[in-house]
Amino acid sequence: MNAQLRRRLEMAERVRDFLRAQKTDAVEEGLGLAKLEELIQRAEVLGAEQRAGVAAKRAATQQREKLRRALQSKLLVYLRAVGAVAAKEDAQLADQFLLPPSNASHKALLEAAKGMLGKATEHKELLVNRGLSPAVLDALTGVVGEYDKTLETSREGRRGHAGASADLEIVAAEIKEQIRVLDGLVRFRFGDDGQLMGAWRSARNVLGPFKTKNEPGAGGGQTPKAA
Repeated sequence: MNAQLRRRLEMAERVRDFLRAQKTDAVEEGLGLAKLEELIQRAEVLGAEQRAGVAAKRAATQQREKLRRALQSKLLVYLRAVGAVAAKEDAQLADQFLLPPSNASHKALLEAAKGMLGKATEHKELLVNRGLSPAVLDALTGVVGEYDKTLETSREGRRGHAGASADLEIVAAEIKEQIRVLDGLVRFRFGDDGQLMGAWRSARNVLGPFKTKNEPGAGGGQTPKAA
């Protein structure tokens, strides 16, 4: 959630708290408090979905980097070395175990690893006879599968984050509209009460609560910014 949306949600929560504090039927029913609470709850859910998407992408990225190092520095290097020896006996293997560039994209690295795994499985007996540990193929199978999963997890995380962000923008706009309606109703209900109206203006200030010039230590106060 970006800073602007976060400030707007915090403002909505202050407005909600202000209205809750005015315990009259006119406020609770006539001023649309229930609608505002519903929007805040929806925004909180979307914010959690947004954070979950970011967390999923971050975790997948960290895991993918670990798997990438295992592929590039251990498994594929070992397979290439054994493949070079086996190619002396079977010439068709000469170009089957070439390492992708160190800066290869995730997709390119995965495709190369899958290709090498396929050839190694096909010629397993020859490669094992030339020094390949059977456990390496099992390890490579596992790493390739996990690597593929991290890419899908990242895609899902991006989709979840993007979808939640788009919905959050819509909810934030609805919150803004609802508070404008509430502002008019609060002015109608409490417009003659200077103290309450000052508290209301502070609550709906997007930048946060402010002190009025009459309050100690206000330093001139902060100009309210309407929702």
